[in-house]
Amino acid sequence: MAFPRAPLLSLDTLWIQVAGTICNLRCTHCFISCAPDNHSHSMMSLAEVRRFLDEAVGLGVREYYFTGGEPFMNRDLPAILEETLRVGPATVLTNGLLLDPDRCRMLRALADGSEYSLDLRVSLDGWGPEDHDRIRGAGTFRRALEGAANLWAAGINPVITVSEAAEGVGTLDGRRRFLESLRRLGLSRPRFKVLSLFRMGAEATRSHGYGESERLSDVDLSRADLEALQCSSGRMVTSRGVYVCPLLIEEPSARMGRTLRETLRPFDLAYGACTTCHTSGVTCRT
Repeated sequence: MAFPRAPLLSLDTLWIQVAGTICNLRCTHCFISCAPDNHSHSMMSLAEVRRFLDEAVGLGVREYYFTGGEPFMNRDLPAILEETLRVGPATVLTNGLLLDPDRCRMLRALADGSEYSLDLRVSLDGWGPEDHDRIRGAGTFRRALEGAANLWAAGINPVITVSEAAEGVGTLDGRRRFLESLRRLGLSRPRFKVLSLFRMGAEATRSHGYGESERLSDVDLSRADLEALQCSSGRMVTSRGVYVCPLLIEEPSARMGRTLRETLRPFDLAYGACTTCHTSGVTCRT
């Protein structure tokens, strides 16, 4: 079976699995099944991240994203962000549960001390606890909103991301309803992003996984198609090396090397997740 190849058109974005697969939640739709006891990928130290930052600057990376697991479980994160903000804009993807007022004030101080932007993305999975808590656990909707409110009070306008696990959220009416609900919660200038579901990890159990027919076999991709793919402009670094993208860190063949320079080559789009990226026009970037 022949699969299209995605060249690395430019290395603009570096993803950093700063918390590994360690998380304070066990979400039923997590595409890499992050959990408190999942040590498939370990937390990254400041020294590890610094090595990749140094290489990334030399290769022209323009922006940095920190994910996990839950990034704020990594005690080195403040120092890591401080170093990152010396070389480019940074975004942290979080479930919001650890965003207490003191931490939010610290994040604001980091942002104020840099000429680059610091964004926080807080994940929700529905308009209320009936949707969100079913996926992330009892009481997590309220705590995530408290975290977002603490960011707002500290002067940081978070990006609220919601997955399509909440039925209808991706429609025009669904988006409008979500924006209205955020305004009622006090976010007067809401920033909102809808993310597609990837039927991998825990989500493959919650719904269903990809079938063999759900692959981009014998598909010709245009330049515009390729430019829309995450893997044409970014790479993901973890404690176990460099992977093609944030989605495939549990796929051994998606590990492309130990350094960024080793991964500046095309990648075969042979996975079901590649189909979702292509057909949905999804991007993990803010």
